[in-house]
This record gives sequence, C-alpha cells and structure tokens, in this order.
Amino acid sequence: MDQLRAIRYFVKVAETSSFSKAAEHFRVPPSSLSRRVADLEAHLGATLLIRSTRVVRLTEIGRRYYHDISEVLAQLNATDETVRFYHTQPMGRLRISSMVGFGNAILLPLMERFNQLYPDVQLDITLSDELSVLDRDDVDVAIRGGYAPDARVVAIKLMNNDFIAVAAPDYLARYGTPQHPEELQQHKGLYFRTPQGPIQWICELDGRWQNVSAPSIGSANIGEWLLSRAVHGEGILMLPAWVLKPYLERQELVPLELTPPLQVTTQPDMAIYLLYQKTRYQVPKVRALVDFLVAEVAE
Repeated sequence: MDQLRAIRYFVKVAETSSFSKAAEHFRVPPSSLSRRVADLEAHLGATLLIRSTRVVRLTEIGRRYYHDISEVLAQLNATDETVRFYHTQPMGRLRISSMVGFGNAILLPLMERFNQLYPDVQLDITLSDELSVLDRDDVDVAIRGGYAPDARVVAIKLMNNDFIAVAAPDYLARYGTPQHPEELQQHKGLYFRTPQGPIQWICELDGRWQNVSAPSIGSANIGEWLLSRAVHGEGILMLPAWVLKPYLERQELVPLELTPPLQVTTQPDMAIYLLYQKTRYQVPKVRALVDFLVAEVAE
C-alpha cells in the first residue's frame, strides 16, 4: 500500500465529506480512491469514516487522526517546497486570500509594486469575507479582520480595525446629531453585512451590552455603495476608521461622538492580521510577500 497517497486521499475525503469530490480533485476513479482509504483503515486497524448513501463523516478516532495527520502533511508539503526552492528567487504561484475592503483599498494597489519586485511570482488573489482555513483552502497567505487565531498559525498585526460611526453634515442638519445611543432609534442606519449578517451597533448601558442599532434603511457587503449613500445624507454608517479616513479628511462625513460610545463587538483590540502557517515562511515567495506587506502596511 502507498500509505502517503492513501493518507492524502483520506484527508481530502474528510475535508469534502465526499469520495466523489475527493476523487475529482485527484483525478482518479472514486472506486480506486475508496479502496485506498479502506486499505489505510485496515492498516491502522480502525474505522476512520462512517459511510452512507448521502454523507461521509469522521468517526471519533477519525477526527483525531485527521487533526494529527493534517499537521504532518502540511509540514511535509512545506519541507518539499522549501527544498525545491531553497536559496532561489521567489517564484511560482502565490495564493492570497484577503477580506474584500482591505483587498480593494490596500492590497491590490500594493501588489502591482510587489510584482515589479518579483516578476517570477504569479499572484492568485481571492477577495472574500468568508473565513479561510489556510491548508484546506489552498491558501498561502490570508488577511482577515478579528483576533489573533490559535498558535498553529502565525498572525502578524497589520493595522487596527476600530469601527466609528459617521454621517454626512447634510444628514445631521436635517435629522439632528444624536448624543446618546438610545437616540439612534429616531435615526436611519446603513449596515455592512458580513457572512454572519449585518454588523450590529452595540454599547454598554446599565452594566450590560445592548443592541442600539438604528432602524435599517439598507445593508450590503459593498462598502462603496454604503459610503455613497452615507455621503448623500441618507443615514448613519459604521465602518473601520481606515476605510473612512479619506471621507473624514474631505469632510464629506463627520464622526459621531456618542456617550457611551458605539462598538461592533464586546471584544477589545480588533485588528487586521496577516496569517500564514509557520512552516510556509521558509518558502521564498511566501517570505517575500510577508516581509513586503509588513514593511508597507504594519503600524
């Protein structure tokens, strides 16, 4: 039995919950892939997968085996690539996943200069606000907003991601400037929508966190559309300060100073992080991108 191949087949089945999808990924017949996985289970003397006509899922020992063996495969893949490209110039396909707003505003303009510095690197960029699992989604580097993840992934803080509430001077002239969060019920809200839903406006009142969101007149995962509506005086908007900075400088939008202040999370210190697997930094193309972004963006 080719144990390494069988392990790779098993991992892909576990990630896709499907023998057919795993077989399609490796371009082999499903029956052949299924036999390899069965041989692996026989070799280990354990049932790793529960098979049914509609779904494939991991057993308890299968979950443990998948967790452990995935780290081994990641280390092996990184070691192979490090050996192949050791002491070479950065080259090859570089897969980057970034949150949409950061990607459009900051990452994409920088990547033109990165490509001039490293012309042998072929950039493969995906902009999405969905969470990325670095090894599962075939991503070399991810850029995400939130909090530093577990220690198995290196997380470098690029910049703060504090949200502030703003409105156009014309809107405030017509509807008044709210001073207290409870006054927001008499106003109109524009909301950025994440994959988990529109971001709520919260604050701490009477010793507990409360949702004080204004009645919604629109939500979207397209920041430019929300900004355009806010600039035209249609409602109050909360977005990260780095997104709003040029609008505040041009005085198209002004910050609201509510007491107590609005938040979008009960957790402090939200930030934008550059994420990559520990073992990937030794690969020249990954190291080049990480060093470049840290030098250009990190506060």
